[in-house]
Amino acid sequence: MPVVRLASPQGKWILFTTVLGSSMAMLDSTVVNVALPTIGRDLNASLAALQWTVNAYMLTLAGLILLGGSLGDHYGRRKVFVIGVVWFATASLLCGLAPDDITLIVARALQGVGGALLTPGSLALIQASFHEDDRAKAVGLWSGFGGIGAAVGPFLGGWLVDGPGWRWVFLLNVPLALVCAPVALRHVPESRDSKSHGRFDVLGAVLGALSLALVTYALIEATSGSVIIAVMAVAGIAAGVAFVYVEKRRPDPMMPLDIFASRQFTAVNLVTLCVYAAFGGFFFLTALQLQVVAGYSALQAGTALLPTTALMLLFSARSGALADKIGPRIPLTVGPLLCAVALLLMLRVGKDAHYLVDVLPALVVMGAGMVTLVAPLTSTVLASVDTDRAGLASGINNAAARAAGLIAVAALPLLAGMGPEAYRSPDAFNAAFDRAMPICAGVLVLGSLLAFATVRRPPSDCTHRQCRVHGNVTTPPLEPRRGATEPDYGLHR
Repeated sequence: MPVVRLASPQGKWILFTTVLGSSMAMLDSTVVNVALPTIGRDLNASLAALQWTVNAYMLTLAGLILLGGSLGDHYGRRKVFVIGVVWFATASLLCGLAPDDITLIVARALQGVGGALLTPGSLALIQASFHEDDRAKAVGLWSGFGGIGAAVGPFLGGWLVDGPGWRWVFLLNVPLALVCAPVALRHVPESRDSKSHGRFDVLGAVLGALSLALVTYALIEATSGSVIIAVMAVAGIAAGVAFVYVEKRRPDPMMPLDIFASRQFTAVNLVTLCVYAAFGGFFFLTALQLQVVAGYSALQAGTALLPTTALMLLFSARSGALADKIGPRIPLTVGPLLCAVALLLMLRVGKDAHYLVDVLPALVVMGAGMVTLVAPLTSTVLASVDTDRAGLASGINNAAARAAGLIAVAALPLLAGMGPEAYRSPDAFNAAFDRAMPICAGVLVLGSLLAFATVRRPPSDCTHRQCRVHGNVTTPPLEPRRGATEPDYGLHR
């Protein structure tokens, strides 16, 4: 049984290093969008290269994050966490030194591998290290500090881009890792899952990542209309079918398909796909729209996006409590509709857009919608499965959210008719943005309808913890419901 107390010096060091490690990956997922226009100009990159700059990271992270949690359980959570930190920092260094867009894309994919190792490990270390009386408070602090990191991410990215340059968006991770890894080795106790059998579903992870990679490539390069692209698309679908086949037949699959026997779990994951696809497309294109069309600097664009995360930090706890009282159906129906309204309001953001009149109202409504739906969404995922599968359910839902964003970033420019050089022309990009936002809004409306038709209140005797606090839209459940027995916190496994 873990005996480290939060108030002890060791407890503070454990909290420090887990927050620092998770913040590296969390910051990287928020700061890069703001840097994209500058990266494109500096490396003479096409829009497709910018899409891959975002998607290469999300691809390996989404495809390997479940495997990363399993590796930590078996080989040692601290060991895998430290390997992830070092790997992530090394890949970040390669990103910062990249001489061209191809090198940057490869380095971003390597970053995602490091993120898949350290992201589940940071929360797992808290679960495994702290005394049960301090665990909830430690997780809450981890959530709060991580939320602050997510909130300042776009602002920090903008400041770095306008100041020392976009390469420092990546190079900043190196000194953070030089602090994080030694502290973890010195102060964090090693822990393992005694029930781990050491059999890893590597084939399933490879097939899942390969399917996402091939489909993403086909979507990004679809405008070329070549036979090779069609072959890639078919191969991606075939890899997806093979993934399902392998997961169905393996004795210890990465994603046991029988978990989808829960209709509620399946329904909420479908809602997740709709919601996070729209979020992924929105944040990718909005960072470009504010700079390419509205004429904002990188710092101004990053600062402009702060209200959404700030509202999440301030009000997600109340949203989670409200969902406990009235059930998840209404929040999961209303939340996507509010976000859809926000995306339609973004159509007002054009050339010389005024922040207070044109930009801020849309972002406030977007934040309100995210507050309404994110915490109830994740807690409903947990409540839809047996207690001993809560970690697996959270991991699948988190991976689904990232995969949805990945596909959206690949598909949305194609659907909106963006050419390879669209981001270099304010008029061309603005016209495509005006076509893209209604598409995202339509996906959100679909998610709302799915929630209304399929989501039901959990049983009254459900003993699962409820997620009430979120610092980022892709964070796992962070707070147990009072009275829950031995909380799992939705760790990735």
